[in-house]
Amino acid sequence: MQPVHVPAAPMTLIAGPCVIEDEGLVMEIATELKHQMAGLPVQLFFKASFDKANRSSIDGFRGPGMIEGLKILGKVKEKLGLPLVTDIHEVSQAEPVAKVVDFLQVPAFLCRQTDLIVAVAEMALTWNRKMNVKKGQFLAPWDAKNIVEKVRAVEAKHHGQHKKVDLFLTERGTSFGYNSLVVDMVSFQTMARFGVPVIYDATHSIQMPGGGPGGKSTGGKREYLEVLARAAFAAGADGLFMECHPRPAMAKSDGPNAFYLEHVGEFVKQILEFRRLAQSFPKLLPEARA
Repeated sequence: MQPVHVPAAPMTLIAGPCVIEDEGLVMEIATELKHQMAGLPVQLFFKASFDKANRSSIDGFRGPGMIEGLKILGKVKEKLGLPLVTDIHEVSQAEPVAKVVDFLQVPAFLCRQTDLIVAVAEMALTWNRKMNVKKGQFLAPWDAKNIVEKVRAVEAKHHGQHKKVDLFLTERGTSFGYNSLVVDMVSFQTMARFGVPVIYDATHSIQMPGGGPGGKSTGGKREYLEVLARAAFAAGADGLFMECHPRPAMAKSDGPNAFYLEHVGEFVKQILEFRRLAQSFPKLLPEARA
């Protein structure tokens, strides 16, 4: 059977450092990402966290905090014109973050926190922002339906059925044993049946939680990043999340699984080919129901 050509919409790409280390590094990475993505069919969102609240150790670097972090992110938007992604950890952060950031993200460990999901959904509607919820390492993909239903309940209760949150779910691996994560490729189709795009988190999926020296930091298996990302797009992923750094060995958070900044553009070109090919073939079996 001959492939059927399907024009692909621009791919969502969320990329940047794990955490805001300083303004200079943030601008360096954002500038380089914008340069590398020029001319590619991607919608780039620059990602950096102002606070990494779930550090393995009390001594782990957390970032500059919300106030200073939002100032730095705001400069990225002002100087480079890039839309932004950052994490929201507490209900009180939802509104000030939504005033600056274009894509509001709920971290994996907090994906079942109803008050947080509701607050972020409300701010996404109020400020016309996108919303991304990372599926927790402890959550089955079919149970992510409850996340979607919480967001839809906010729409129905506060804003009526005519206005929807632009909601995404992200697959970032599931815990199977200690210090290891496994990506279930079925999860992309499973979560897509809830009517939302599904993003693949290429860098957190190769983490080794607590697997760093002395158990005080997160380790990673960067050597598996490329093959897993290709497989994810063959399995139906809609977008790509990846943290990158010009000097991963010196990164203050998640260095072992960060992608090398200079190779991001070439890697994205490869992924775009896998995405195009995966979308070009017709399905031969009926879709399963959600």
